[in-house]
Amino acid sequence: MRLAIEQANLARGHGDVPIGAVVLDADGSLLAAAGNERELTGDPTAHAEVVAIRRAAQALGEWRLEDCTLVVTLEPCTMCAGAVVASRVGHLVFGAFDEKAGAVSSLWDVVRDPRLNHRPKVTSGVLADECAALLLDFFGDRR
Repeated sequence: MRLAIEQANLARGHGDVPIGAVVLDADGSLLAAAGNERELTGDPTAHAEVVAIRRAAQALGEWRLEDCTLVVTLEPCTMCAGAVVASRVGHLVFGAFDEKAGAVSSLWDVVRDPRLNHRPKVTSGVLADECAALLLDFFGDRR
């Protein structure tokens, strides 16, 4: 999670909402890292999770990330939860809960929906206070 927090801080540095994500392989080695890049790239789908998943798939030369762990500072939204399922991420770890848009437990539970063909293991609340503070500070500065 510390690596994901570093990515969140980098995203904040270029004006994006400070959310960071990393993908680890089965041995725990870093495959990919990303922060939000929506402002940087003008791409509305450039959430940290999606960018990290794309980079991990490219690094592996394979779209199936079954033996990988995605670590993200904020509970994924519906788009990102869908990307987790579509890419077959084996384990999802997230920090802060997102009461407004969370799709892993707060509003919906996309990744564990029994109607879908893949359901990753989920670990939530890792360094939740620290991850939430990134967002509170960012939005507090904008008010």
